[in-house]
Amino acid sequence: MGATALLLGAGCSTSGSGDPAAASDAAGARSPSRIDKLVNKAEVAIAEHRGWAAVKHAEQLVALSPSDPAHRALLAHAYLQAGRFASAAQAAGDALALDPREPRAALDLALAQTALGDWTAARATLATYAEVLRPADRGLALALAGDPIGGAVLIGEEARGAAASATARQNLALALALGGRWAEARAVAAVDLTGDELERRMREWMAFVQPTTSSQQVATLLGTEAVADPGQPLALALVRPAAAAPVAVAQAPAPVEVEQAAATPASGVRFAPRQEIVQPIAARVAVSQEAPRPIEAAAPARGRYYVQLGAHEDAAVAQDAWETARRRYRALAGLTPSGVEARVGEDRFYRLSVGGFARSEAVALCERLRAQGGRCFVRAEAGDRVAAWAARERQVAAR
Repeated sequence: MGATALLLGAGCSTSGSGDPAAASDAAGARSPSRIDKLVNKAEVAIAEHRGWAAVKHAEQLVALSPSDPAHRALLAHAYLQAGRFASAAQAAGDALALDPREPRAALDLALAQTALGDWTAARATLATYAEVLRPADRGLALALAGDPIGGAVLIGEEARGAAASATARQNLALALALGGRWAEARAVAAVDLTGDELERRMREWMAFVQPTTSSQQVATLLGTEAVADPGQPLALALVRPAAAAPVAVAQAPAPVEVEQAAATPASGVRFAPRQEIVQPIAARVAVSQEAPRPIEAAAPARGRYYVQLGAHEDAAVAQDAWETARRRYRALAGLTPSGVEARVGEDRFYRLSVGGFARSEAVALCERLRAQGGRCFVRAEAGDRVAAWAARERQVAAR
């Protein structure tokens, strides 16, 4: 983020853990001195934003000491810096299988899942490893994973303390901006920035909160670019101990197909694995002096088909997702969000949608959203009602 110094990963462990298997290795190629050198080279390359070099050294390191969780966490961080997000998720998951208290791996797994568009998995990761993550780190990652206000609350614990740093305050301001609370974001950022610096920061954030792909925000945060990722080399795959708990590793999400038109009763709704549907939400924003183009008005609702935008933990998270989508998608202008709670096994979901369309209209809207890089699918009405927050906004407007 240019001049913005972010808190992510501060204080995380990076050195070897004294793995017993590594200690028994023969001298020479597997000596501690070479391992230490590889750790140092990888860390320096990461600091200098030379992701490809960091990956080279970190892969050699893991090949020499495959059972060291800190080394695999370093490899995950190198993959992140190189813009290889699927590989980063794999390596971070391996590190956590070896040591569930590895903070760098937990944070990087959540960031990789966010970059792959799997917000729900990222938030689950942050909740699972909450005890090993700094609140400020977890808060900014949570804001990126679709819960900016929840993230701001966590960052605020550090940003408003007696020893608060400028970095903490700027991260708090960024989380507020991600949540669309621009007046508050400006006020917090202004504590440390003035004049041209503040205006430049606001312009940076306006572009940052409206990425063209799901990976762009994370890549921008890390000062890198997403690249085609062949995945972690098979030779480095972790042979997981039988006692280790499985760690979910996000893969690049497959395209979502439009559902058939047959109506499905609410009690029989089928859900895919818990994967965020909303992201990536795209619309490139150019900061210019030109007047905005007129936005096409929505056609009146007159059917029983809905375009589902996401399945979220609860209505509050769905509201944040809707506010983000409304800012990024021109196709959603003038539409009213709907929601319905559903249960699958022990899990509850809040399904965010827009609808009341004829099927052809719903399909056309979903295609327009996809053309802008988003995700959606068309389904029949299943108990959808105007979202509570949207109903309140209507009442206020009517007054």
